Amino acid sequence: MTTMRQSVFWHRVNRVVLYIAIAALFVVVVFPFYWMIVTSLQPQDAVFSTPPQLWPKHPTFQNYIDAWNSAPWLRYFGNTLFVSIASTLLSLVTSSLAAFAFALIEFRGREGLFNLVLSMMMIPTATTLIPNFLIIRALGWYDTFYALIIPFATSVFGVFLLRQYFMSMPRELWEAAQIDGASRLRFFRSIALPLARPAIVTVAINSFLGAWTSFLWPTVMTQSQDKQLIEVALNAFLGEKNQQWAQLAAASVFTTIPIVVLFFFVQRQFIEGIGGGGIKG
Repeated sequence: MTTMRQSVFWHRVNRVVLYIAIAALFVVVVFPFYWMIVTSLQPQDAVFSTPPQLWPKHPTFQNYIDAWNSAPWLRYFGNTLFVSIASTLLSLVTSSLAAFAFALIEFRGREGLFNLVLSMMMIPTATTLIPNFLIIRALGWYDTFYALIIPFATSVFGVFLLRQYFMSMPRELWEAAQIDGASRLRFFRSIALPLARPAIVTVAINSFLGAWTSFLWPTVMTQSQDKQLIEVALNAFLGEKNQQWAQLAAASVFTTIPIVVLFFFVQRQFIEGIGGGGIKG
């Protein structure tokens, strides 16, 4: 009886510790977003007040009005949405086809080529910035949407994740499809892709977020205002002498809302794609 009581006691202690750890992690993750909202509701002269205010004494939405009126945000949202959707669709097409080939098609040098593709993930983006810039200039794509879309038309992460899903499919599915006269392309379109939907959603979200939050590449590759993306536009609030932190926080809030809404609708598929590990059954 004593052993059972001790077991129950330690089980409760472990659960309490787990809940405390989860709560602490939640605070660490959510607090920066909370502080961004608080900053956006404060006057500029109260942003760095001492001691800091956990909630503004006199909240104001003037920062949102000033931030929205300071730039053509509808154009920036349209540019960013177009670039994000285009690069995401291209990435899904190329990544899924490559992953299917690496997973289910036998050819000489397959493993070596796949390892070479994976090695691209270890190359820092900054080291390829100048060579890629020279290529874009040589192609005549500087300050065009081609420069913002084509370089992100595939995803090494997407190839890796989708390959794992395709490899986890029962071999009997492909054999049954062959008996029915299905080609590889028909099997890919009608069976493999529907089964890998959680992974496809994960790759799509990852590609979309990468394009939506991209800053360095659009800054280098665009010059005219009609090609700018929202992350580049946010940088305009950080002038050399007059830094509008409250307006920057307000602009950051209304540019983050679409991403939060998107994740709210696809969070289940995203979690399944990351944690599923393969196709069950």
